[in-house]
Amino acid sequence: MGQVPLPHRPGQILDATGALVGDALAWVGGVSAFGARAVREAFRPPFEVGETLRQLHEIGWRSVPLVAAAGLAIGVVLSMHTRDSLERFGAESRIPAGLALALVRETGPLLAALLVAGRVGAGIGAELGAMNVTEQIDALEAGAVDSFKYLAVTRIVACVIALPLLTAIVDFSGMFGGFLAEHAVSGIDFGLYFHRSFELMAFDDFVPATLKTAVFGLVIGTVASYLGFTTREGTAGVGRASTRSVVLASISIILINVILVKFIFTVYPGQP
Repeated sequence: MGQVPLPHRPGQILDATGALVGDALAWVGGVSAFGARAVREAFRPPFEVGETLRQLHEIGWRSVPLVAAAGLAIGVVLSMHTRDSLERFGAESRIPAGLALALVRETGPLLAALLVAGRVGAGIGAELGAMNVTEQIDALEAGAVDSFKYLAVTRIVACVIALPLLTAIVDFSGMFGGFLAEHAVSGIDFGLYFHRSFELMAFDDFVPATLKTAVFGLVIGTVASYLGFTTREGTAGVGRASTRSVVLASISIILINVILVKFIFTVYPGQP
């Protein structure tokens, strides 16, 4: 038998790497241009108020049970871990404040964004992808409707508005879950627990961390809408668009969060 050629030669690896990097950069460029166009169109009339409100109901209100339940569970878990750590230093009285700061500054915003990316990102990608492959988007254009503004901009704006509100719900649910866990262990009073929770919290702790989720909403809406608008290959493409919406939006959120945290610490250097 002759010698079997190696499937991974250096030249092939370089070619494959170059193609992968090129595809990634092309995708980032396409999404960025799509998002920039959406931001520009969001401030130009006509404004699709009715469709935006409908999407806000779908994206925001219908996500409340999910984010509230997740926040409650995370609050219970964080309370148990915080107690286990602070008990070693005799600082049990700081458990509510530590939990509140952890939730408000980082855990709450990131949890809300990832939950919405999973629930809403997949839905937007699949819905717009199905409309694209069945030529419903072309039908809207034929009816003199701006499909980009009606379908993409309304969903992106709804995501931007909904994320900070959902983050506030996650924060409160997490604090309430922490209270339930702490009350079960130490019997702490409701009023005292929340007094201690906000004892060390300042305006600079809550507002920047919550407002940064508007950027997460922009990322989720833009990535999912872009993948839906560029869906090809029929129903198989719709499934891929749905899956890729969740994966790529989640990865983008995690990476952008690093940049935003650094930016917040630069603007508000008083934060530890």
